[in-house]
Amino acid sequence: MPAGRLTHVTSNGDEPPVGGESIGLDAATAVTALYESHALSLVRLAYVMLGDRHTAEDVVHDAFCGLYRAWHRIPDHGNLLAYVRTSVVNGCRSVHRRARTAPSALAEPDAASAESEVIFSEERRATVAALNQLPPRQREAIVLRYYAGLPEPEVAQAMGVSRGTVKSTTARGLAALGRILREEQ
Repeated sequence: MPAGRLTHVTSNGDEPPVGGESIGLDAATAVTALYESHALSLVRLAYVMLGDRHTAEDVVHDAFCGLYRAWHRIPDHGNLLAYVRTSVVNGCRSVHRRARTAPSALAEPDAASAESEVIFSEERRATVAALNQLPPRQREAIVLRYYAGLPEPEVAQAMGVSRGTVKSTTARGLAALGRILREEQ
């Protein structure tokens, strides 16, 4: 076994391959550092898109696990945050797709926890509820652009669409969000 490599040794002393080869210590270090510095903001992003903290945490954890597993297949390790952010957006899309067949997946809990009462004011909850009424693509564009504070090119990259699509989708989403919030007042 080469020095400086992260390996997992089985009970019989053999090294199982990870994705066909051993993943270097640099992968573990890089993924851990990225997780420590960006996981909270990505969970917040996923929470706003999904409306459920536990599901948001699961989506983010899955994205980081996916990054670790795909480490040796990623050609450019210079933009890992964009890779993980795109994985989070795609994970949120998957949750919404599954929710169409099981509507209770995104239902609000019967009673809010004490922690959520402290963290979110009534206005924020109304905004999140209104966001959840938007079509998924509009919700993604608004959350990435205004909540995550990403510039249009990065939003386009995360969503896998053109910059013009981001602009038009964001404009339509903001107009719909305004209508929903006015109706609820």
